[in-house]
Amino acid sequence: MQIPQFLRKGAAIGVVLLLSACQMAPVVLAPPQQSAPPQVQSVSRAEFGAVVARLRPVATQVCRERSPQLDCNFNVILDDRPGQPPNAFHTRDEQGRPIIAFTVALLDELRSADEIALVFGHEAAHHIADHLPRMQNQAMTGAILGGLVATLSGADETTTQRIVNASATVGARRYSKAFELEADRLGAFIAARGGYDPLAGAALFRRIPDPGNQFLGTHPPNAERLREIERAVADMTAGRPI
Repeated sequence: MQIPQFLRKGAAIGVVLLLSACQMAPVVLAPPQQSAPPQVQSVSRAEFGAVVARLRPVATQVCRERSPQLDCNFNVILDDRPGQPPNAFHTRDEQGRPIIAFTVALLDELRSADEIALVFGHEAAHHIADHLPRMQNQAMTGAILGGLVATLSGADETTTQRIVNASATVGARRYSKAFELEADRLGAFIAARGGYDPLAGAALFRRIPDPGNQFLGTHPPNAERLREIERAVADMTAGRPI
């Protein structure tokens, strides 16, 4: 069965909204009446490059072990365009090669090589766990169901498109929190296998704003992510599989 173009468009919108799902809001500044916080050193581009050089072959090996059907040749990009928010995300090019992108603004928020490694491992884990096509499938399912409901209700074309877009977004977000926790767990494994400390890297979750537990939000609460990383480290220490 050929899927109508408007359904494909709606599904694409649902997934695009999640492509920056690992965006991190800037650390909230202290109110003017309070004393200024102590100056903290951000990571440098050189530190970022060193972590990538060390961890990329590790992520490639883990990918080949766990998902040999995928292209495991990671392309890592540092986005230095002005005005970009603190963000890291994973996507794929037209040939299926995985791309991991960091913005320079995110480097300003990170404080150590361990934090860089944990974020890198998290994004690599999204690819290894094949999350992107799984989200696309969920978005397509949502778009089809939304289009069916709109058609049966007699909605006009504009209303139908809005319903399809919304349904695709809901479909894509249905498992997004579970995917984030899965990526946290496997990302901790990748960071540790590369010789970094996932627990030290997880310090960033004590610093960034907490998304809470929003309905249809894309990220779990920070405390839940911390617990997932701690469980992963405990399992690795005990020799249990990740």
